[in-house]
Amino acid sequence: MASTSILHFRPLFLFVLVASLRCGAAAGDVDGGEGFCSAEPSSECSGGPPLYWKATHPTLAPAHLQDLPGFTRSVVKRDHALITPESHVFGPLPDWINTLGAYLISPSIGAHFTMYLANMQDGSKSALPPKDVERLVFVLQGGISLSVGAGTTHSLLVDSYAYLPANIKHSMISDESTTLVIFERRYSATEDFHPDLIVGSTDKQPLLETPGEVFQLRKLLPTSLPYDFNIHIMDFQPGEYLNVKEVHYNQHGLLLLEGQGIYRLGDSWYPVQSGDTIWMAPFVPQWYAALGKTRTRYLLYKDVNRNPLI
Repeated sequence: MASTSILHFRPLFLFVLVASLRCGAAAGDVDGGEGFCSAEPSSECSGGPPLYWKATHPTLAPAHLQDLPGFTRSVVKRDHALITPESHVFGPLPDWINTLGAYLISPSIGAHFTMYLANMQDGSKSALPPKDVERLVFVLQGGISLSVGAGTTHSLLVDSYAYLPANIKHSMISDESTTLVIFERRYSATEDFHPDLIVGSTDKQPLLETPGEVFQLRKLLPTSLPYDFNIHIMDFQPGEYLNVKEVHYNQHGLLLLEGQGIYRLGDSWYPVQSGDTIWMAPFVPQWYAALGKTRTRYLLYKDVNRNPLI
């Protein structure tokens, strides 16, 4: 009798489940709710959100899963990790003023760099990194005023960035709600090379050739020897994918800024979407395919220009 009742209500359950996945169906889904590989939001659900809005306001999970206690898509393994927004833990950043941070990648996971989010508000101010540590700041939401040295000030808005060489005096101040993604690592000095301060924006960087590949590539830093890492911005149109399954000595830290797709790491395959972070250890097999109906854009840290024996 019990099994007959379950079968009787199954069509109703499926109807409710499908309805809950439609745009805006979930309670609290203020962004119009885009689940994995969903179609573009309809006009009634879209209001022209700002660039990278989904990276800072991601869909945490399908509507029928996001309220389950203990639910997360995050996975941490020996040679890679997927860190998803529902598992972020924010706390006060040491010595920063009125700023909460969430460390996504750090040496404790096996990386030689840190990657973290910094949420600033009106009156927030940054602190300096430790001695001999270089820093790259990329604005995801809002904007900051960056002061470097004695009197030089730069205004950084969404899609802008700054590379700050180790031991350079600087401060960042925000007077609005701002989200930064920050990369830091201990600078690997070599001979008499000294990197320069760089301030720029993604749209000012030229597209580079990618022989044998279809994605679009921009590099935010020079490729010259003074720089021991670079940040790549990679764009994939729907259906595009990496032609080569890469295996190399470089480490990666990745933040998905737009879109959704499938990432292969080692022998595992992960659905990923805006707001997800990935750490890739040296020599882990890696591959990506863009799915959905909008482009994928991700930001990728890569160590360069140094002998791996050092």
